[in-house]
Amino acid sequence: MDFMLLLKAAVMGVVEGLTEFLPISSTGHLILAGALLGFDDDKAKVFDIAIQTGAIFAVILVYWQKIKSTVIALPTQRLARRFVLNVFIAFVPAVVLGLLFGSAIKAHLFTPTVVASSFIIGGFIILWVEGWGRKPLHEGHPDDHARIINVESMTPMDALKVGLVQCLAMVPGTSRSGATIIGGMLLGMSRKAATDFSFYLAIPTLIGAGVYSLYKERALLSMADVPMFAVGLMFSFLSAWLCVRWLLRYIATHSVVVFAWYRIAFGIVVLATAYSGMVVWQA
Repeated sequence: MDFMLLLKAAVMGVVEGLTEFLPISSTGHLILAGALLGFDDDKAKVFDIAIQTGAIFAVILVYWQKIKSTVIALPTQRLARRFVLNVFIAFVPAVVLGLLFGSAIKAHLFTPTVVASSFIIGGFIILWVEGWGRKPLHEGHPDDHARIINVESMTPMDALKVGLVQCLAMVPGTSRSGATIIGGMLLGMSRKAATDFSFYLAIPTLIGAGVYSLYKERALLSMADVPMFAVGLMFSFLSAWLCVRWLLRYIATHSVVVFAWYRIAFGIVVLATAYSGMVVWQA
């Protein structure tokens, strides 16, 4: 196996792990990194989706106690069954709309203007929701006006609304985590609750996307690709594990305004790289 190819796979894994759960769009960063590394052919696009599974294993590890206790309690506790039902309800809209419109979105919306606009508009939405960062946060206290302070307080209707908001991430540059976290906050969830539910919802969403992509594009792959995918998955897992643990500590005492300014700056980068010809922004 080519050492340079494995190095590129490692870099892409790190990019995926560090950006998947921050509200800054992992897809946009993977496209930019792939273009700069010359790692952007059809097989690389399957790789980008497949290594999301590594990032999801990091979430499973961080939330293992919650996941384990929920599974054990399913036969006897109504609260555990409602939690699992809520995750399933939130997952369904992405499946339905993805199957119906995924190909059309890739064909028509993956343009520099759409990607950059999504970054920039999303940044200003975060600034608006966060009150431009002027609201002080105190560790151990939920947001002042939050109706839902933990995921156990969610109703099936709350879950459906978050699931519908997640579908906005089908527009390139939006960010799945950004849509669910900020959307959840708009729906009355605390930052912590919105972030936690975003992570739980990512488990079926990203695993499903990875498995579906590998199956759909299986003709492109061979056993010779196993080392490349293994390296990408490993580095995606490690970097995501560090990122998730950091993010959970960060949101306890900070707003997410810094990510809004980063999105706006990155939107400008998208336009600059696209119109200079440095990056071909296509699905």
